[in-house]
Amino acid sequence: MGVIETIVKFIQEGGVWMYPILVVFAFGAAIAVERWIKLTSVRSANRKVWERLHPVLEEGDFDKARELIGDDGSTIGRLLNMGLARQGSVRRRDDIEIAMEESMMEIIPQLEKRTAYVALFANIATLLGLLGTVMGLIEAFTAVANANPAEKADMLSDSISVAMNTTALGLIAGIPLLIVHAMLTAKTGEIIDSLEMASVKTLNIIAEYAKRQAALAAKSG
Repeated sequence: MGVIETIVKFIQEGGVWMYPILVVFAFGAAIAVERWIKLTSVRSANRKVWERLHPVLEEGDFDKARELIGDDGSTIGRLLNMGLARQGSVRRRDDIEIAMEESMMEIIPQLEKRTAYVALFANIATLLGLLGTVMGLIEAFTAVANANPAEKADMLSDSISVAMNTTALGLIAGIPLLIVHAMLTAKTGEIIDSLEMASVKTLNIIAEYAKRQAALAAKSG
């Protein structure tokens, strides 16, 4: 018997509760794949933008930096665009920092979007597996109650074996989803940390540039 035939037989023997578990797993897996692709794309785009932008910031050419990220749709581009826009009109570090924090408050929910559903579907799959087992055991004991005493042991063992299939499938579906949820959470945290690092570095560069300009103005004055 092939692998596919074994899987099909396993699902069929588990009864009707196997199908809701598979549906829940499918939803969880779909969200997990979408989030993984999205976060990978965001991280890659942020890295490319920062590699282009950081040397320009180090040179103090903020006008060119604003041009580079003016129409950039990456998260780091949107974040630093807010700060650099303020840098062009105000000199206070606090104002620039507040502008970037406001942008972070918009970006973080987008990065965390739907990730929590992966853990939710993992828990639902596990609980459906347990519920299917309990319901299967109830049906088994009800059927055995009216059976021939000589056949009760065999009937009960077969019924329990079938009922446990739902718990097995629930765990098979739930455990990978929980692992992927942890990986997605870690990936999101890495992106947020990189955005905060870029924000702090940009603020420090702007502050150092302002100090140099003030020193030059004092000398020329």
